[in-house]
Amino acid sequence: MAGGVGVLDYNNDGLLDLYFTNGARLPDFDKSQSKFFNRLYRNNGDGTFSDMTMEAGLAGSNYSMGLAIADYDNDGNQDILVTGANGFQLFHNTGNGKYKDVTREAGLLRTHPELASGFSVSAGWFDYDNDGNLDLLVVNYLKWNPSIDPVCETKGIRSYCVPDAYAGLPNLLYHNNGDGTFTDVSLQSGLLEQVGKGMGVAFGDYDNDGYVDVFVANDTLRNFLFHNNGNGTFTESAVLDGVAYPENGKRVAGMGADFRDVNNTGYPDIFETAMLGDIFPYFRNLGNGSFEYDSFPSHIARATGRLTAWGTGIYDFDNDGWKDIFTANGSILDNSEAINGVPFRLANSLMKNNRDGTFSDVSLDCGKDFLTPNAHRGAAFGDLDNDGRVDIVTSSLNSNPEILMNRTKNENHWLLINLVGTKSNRDGLGAKLKLTTANGVQFNHATTAVGYASSSDKRVHFGLGTAAKADKIEITWPSGVRQLVADVPANQVITIREPVPSKK
Repeated sequence: MAGGVGVLDYNNDGLLDLYFTNGARLPDFDKSQSKFFNRLYRNNGDGTFSDMTMEAGLAGSNYSMGLAIADYDNDGNQDILVTGANGFQLFHNTGNGKYKDVTREAGLLRTHPELASGFSVSAGWFDYDNDGNLDLLVVNYLKWNPSIDPVCETKGIRSYCVPDAYAGLPNLLYHNNGDGTFTDVSLQSGLLEQVGKGMGVAFGDYDNDGYVDVFVANDTLRNFLFHNNGNGTFTESAVLDGVAYPENGKRVAGMGADFRDVNNTGYPDIFETAMLGDIFPYFRNLGNGSFEYDSFPSHIARATGRLTAWGTGIYDFDNDGWKDIFTANGSILDNSEAINGVPFRLANSLMKNNRDGTFSDVSLDCGKDFLTPNAHRGAAFGDLDNDGRVDIVTSSLNSNPEILMNRTKNENHWLLINLVGTKSNRDGLGAKLKLTTANGVQFNHATTAVGYASSSDKRVHFGLGTAAKADKIEITWPSGVRQLVADVPANQVITIREPVPSKK
């Protein structure tokens, strides 16, 4: 299942760096050998990267799975939460190119230690109460350790056991106290009562009530949709709102997810990766607080029926003003050829948005490097060379990562928006953006929780198509402050700072 990949600017030089999680020796979870270290690579700005793991103090000490990146203490530096099969770790960026493990002193192990030291896959940062401090959601998988692994077979062949062989776990929610510590609010928020087998998490305000909601992709269990009630509690509403199951009512092996406006309606949709035979669910937001299963009308079913995928991201890869969908593909079992008749290593997929509610699989047109088969898992997204084209970084089991530089050739324009919150959290996560050009209106929001066990660029990307400027950028900050920026020339990375309300 491992592992995640993150893109972040850890040293604030304007270039995205890379962080990969890694495992440990089993069955004792020993990570002391360098081959098991997590790895941080600094972007040198010339197409190369330098390994800064030891200098930064980010080798890790757990069997690492995923990661979540954001500036949780509003000091201008990107911090990292690393999930794992034997617990998670919080690394605080001290601002000098180094990190410090503050898991214990931040209070993350104070309550529910059996969950905090268990099997967590994904995590995400979001400000659920809009107080200006980023809170932390840790997505737990199931009760497992090497000593209780049963022997399982499929078609008489030894294989990994299905998730039904294990009990699930609830997720954990930590409230940011604003002083470098956190309070576990899993119980009072209502999250602790929902037991799942979570693998992916994504955030979006699906009913536009000003509070960020949470989608969790569960493995062989129905999905969770935690509606933010705005009072510190959440209501699990996946069944009521139409995202618990596909239309046939069959549970899917949910892996990764993205929660983003696909069709430029102003309401974020949900896309989820799954396994062979599931058909990847695409839930279209109807704008009334509910969703419609749209995998077949959108032609996503046609493109995904024979795939297993993990990481995913909804981004405008050709800058035409319409977001496309990427999936990081790879079979679950290393002997899947014998069991399912499908290779273990698969090529990735890209589905182009046709602007009419449908998608076309254009994977074969993306170049030979894109089509390299591998046991892909994590995927993170960001513009590594600041040329306005969203690049992709993937991880694969027991293999090299892939840095897929976007070389799309067209005349389309773009904007990359770096948000700086003042009253809101400094990263601006949760901010909603409406962009108007001569070609129409489109929407996006700031988030780093994208896909499976991975973390993407906090900057917000827009493709402008043929428009040479944005007529208007309207931002609704998590604080409730509304901001208008007009006549912004295309093809630039622009920083927008949240205005400080004037004192009366």
